[in-house]
Amino acid sequence: MNIWIAIGATALGCYAVKLAGLLVPAGALERPLVRRLAALLPVALLAALTAQQAFADGHALVLDARAAGLAAAALALVLRAPFLVVVAAAVVVTAGVRALGG
Repeated sequence: MNIWIAIGATALGCYAVKLAGLLVPAGALERPLVRRLAALLPVALLAALTAQQAFADGHALVLDARAAGLAAAALALVLRAPFLVVVAAAVVVTAGVRALGG
């Protein structure tokens, strides 16, 4: 398959999804269930993506330096550190564990 066909199909698909969202009646969007889902869905998707990137290697679950970095970031978040400190803690711990052969 030509790459430009795939890019064009993806662009059309994104536009169709955007158009479908605009065609939804306003009354349907004001229901409490829909509002709650709209608030919680991005958090769930980001958590799933983070878990997949941190603990998966192909089809296998792994516990390596990425998990240590994620734990360091979680600890920094619990301590209410600024965002850049959270990222820096994750980077330093992950690099340190990898340098030590973990």
